Amino acid sequence: MIGCLCIHGFTGAPYEVEPLVTFLKEKTDWDFRVPTLPGHGEVLSLKGIHYQQWIHHAEEELKSLIATCDEVYVIGFSMGGMIASFLAAQYPVDKLILLSAAAYYFHPRQLASDLRVMLKDLVNGNLQKNELFLRYKIKLTETPLAAAIQFRKLVAFIKPVLPQVKIPTLIAQGDRDGIVPPKSAEYLFQTISSEKKKLTYIKGSKHHICHCKDNETLFVEVLEFLSC
Repeated sequence: MIGCLCIHGFTGAPYEVEPLVTFLKEKTDWDFRVPTLPGHGEVLSLKGIHYQQWIHHAEEELKSLIATCDEVYVIGFSMGGMIASFLAAQYPVDKLILLSAAAYYFHPRQLASDLRVMLKDLVNGNLQKNELFLRYKIKLTETPLAAAIQFRKLVAFIKPVLPQVKIPTLIAQGDRDGIVPPKSAEYLFQTISSEKKKLTYIKGSKHHICHCKDNETLFVEVLEFLSC
C-alpha cells in the first residue's frame, strides 16, 4: 500500500490541494490524508496557535501512514511545502512534491501587476468578480499579526533542515506567482541534497498552482514522478 500526505498552506485549507488529490485518487488506489492544520479551514481561528502545532499535526498524520503503508509520499503546498520538507528530512518518506513552497515569500513585481488588475476592476465595478481578490480578502482581514509571525518563525526553523532532504523531490512553481517568488523554488532546488530532483515552472500559474488553468499538465507530471 502507498500512502500520500497532502498539506495545505498558511491560512488555507484542504481545498488548496483538492484538485490534485482528486486527480490522484482517480488514477491510483493510494491511501490519502489531507489534514486541516490547527486554526485553519474555511473559518480561520489562528489566535494563540503556534507554528509547532502545525508541524506536530502533520507529523501525526505522517506517522499514521508510515505505520500502515509500504511507501509514503508527502505533497506540500506553500507553507505546507516547508512542513513537507521538514517531515521528509526527519522520517522515512520515499518521495516529496513541493508546490509553490514558501522558502521565500512575496514577489513584488508580480504582486504589483496583480494589484493593478484589481484596481482596474475596482474602477470598473468588477472587483467582486476578481478571483484573486475574492481568494485573499478574507485572509487579509482574518489573519492575526501574531499568526503571520508564527509563519515566519516556521520558515526560519525549517530552512536549516533543508540540506537533510535526500529523497527524490519534484519542485513546481507558477511563473506568475505574486506570493512566492521564483527564487524560492530555485533556493529549494539548490539547497536540498537529493540526487534525484526536478524543478518545473507552470506557465501562467499564480500562487494557487493546483487551481491554475493548466493544472492537469502539473498533475500528470506529479503522478509520473511519483510512479517512476
